[in-house]
Amino acid sequence: MQNPDVHTPDTAGDLEGEERLLLIVEDDEAFGRTLARSFERRGYTVLHADSLEQMEVLLQAQTRAPGYAVVDLKLKGEATGLTCVRRLHALDEDMLIVVLTGYASITTAVEAVKLGACHYLAKPSNTDDIEAAFGLTEGNEDIELTNRSSSIKTLEWERIHEVLAETGFNISEAARRLGMHRRTLTRKLEKRRV
Repeated sequence: MQNPDVHTPDTAGDLEGEERLLLIVEDDEAFGRTLARSFERRGYTVLHADSLEQMEVLLQAQTRAPGYAVVDLKLKGEATGLTCVRRLHALDEDMLIVVLTGYASITTAVEAVKLGACHYLAKPSNTDDIEAAFGLTEGNEDIELTNRSSSIKTLEWERIHEVLAETGFNISEAARRLGMHRRTLTRKLEKRRV
């Protein structure tokens, strides 16, 4: 059930004179600051958190839910960006949430959208890309399909992320299900940051 005090953004832009509140959940401090300054120059009021816990504290201090959110998929600590997306979507189903990741995986993209994100972007993405993604709440059937086949490494990477999503990003359990040592999985993930 929707809270009547919760802000609902208009996809073409907020109502005239109404504050556009944006939450950024990003643990890369420099990137988060840069993104926040860029959105502030565009007229957004920006809240910045570097973890699920800090996001929860910021949200409790607000009188209304943000209309927009940018969430990094891989955060330090146990919680992932997907956990943040689920929490934000539960807070306000109309919030426009864009997920950012260092390496796009089909599995995590699908999970992010299923959990309530309106779009999923691979890093590096700039403010223009993110702001455009806020407006893309409908699918595009005219998008160009590619005939590029996947490499073995890409298939392995997608399988790893599929299992990670299934296990709630529990590295030990994912390694067990993939039949590899936890350190091996950790090295693979560090080579290609999510």
